[in-house]
Amino acid sequence: MSSYAFLGAGEFETWHRDVDRALLDGRAGKALVFATAAAPEDDDVYNGWVTKGVEHYRSIGVAVAAPPLRTAADAHDPAMVEELEDTALVFFSGGNPAYLASVLMGSPFWRRLLARIADGRTAYAGCSAGVACLCDPTFDSDADDFERIWAPGLGFFPGVLFAPHWDMVDTWIPGARAFIQAAAPADGHLIALDERTAMVGDGESWRVTGLGGVGVYRAGAWVGEHRNGASFTLPLAPVWGDDAG
Repeated sequence: MSSYAFLGAGEFETWHRDVDRALLDGRAGKALVFATAAAPEDDDVYNGWVTKGVEHYRSIGVAVAAPPLRTAADAHDPAMVEELEDTALVFFSGGNPAYLASVLMGSPFWRRLLARIADGRTAYAGCSAGVACLCDPTFDSDADDFERIWAPGLGFFPGVLFAPHWDMVDTWIPGARAFIQAAAPADGHLIALDERTAMVGDGESWRVTGLGGVGVYRAGAWVGEHRNGASFTLPLAPVWGDDAG
């Protein structure tokens, strides 16, 4: 069975441990940490996220590696694809969602990862950019205004717009929540994820873990707000194979 965890922010903190335990239950193998979305930033930022991720998984007794998946060329490298074997969990941390999508899109690495997610051998987890990259379009966090914010995403979940940092975005850019809400897919869902909060599930049944909430918006109305410990049903219907990304 496929397994996912989508975090609004706050990866590799203490609260995140329960998310990992849920994903790793019944799976054997290592965790892979990818700070790909932060690769356009300086090396100190990129390496800082790698270090946090590795230390996090070691602290809970999970074997971990952090291969340097920084560019599209890396995602086409057979050695990088091979890293996915014997892997129980992949985690994509935060940064620029559009950049992360551009690295993975159409690559052998992404196709192999999808195959392993589909057959249940590898769980997918992401925080911020690691969630938002799955939409199409997604956010280009380097854009300096709303007119330039949209960029191609992976389109793994058609008709879904993930909005991480939901409880904070208006403090960064006034009006951001209203702008994102207005961009919700007409026949789909906007899923708003607060910081230090995750939704964990199999693509249909979900449970919320963390300090904030997960909001679901559809057809012009909020149809659910779920907080720590709550369960809810929301089928997301991923796209597999050559049609994904």
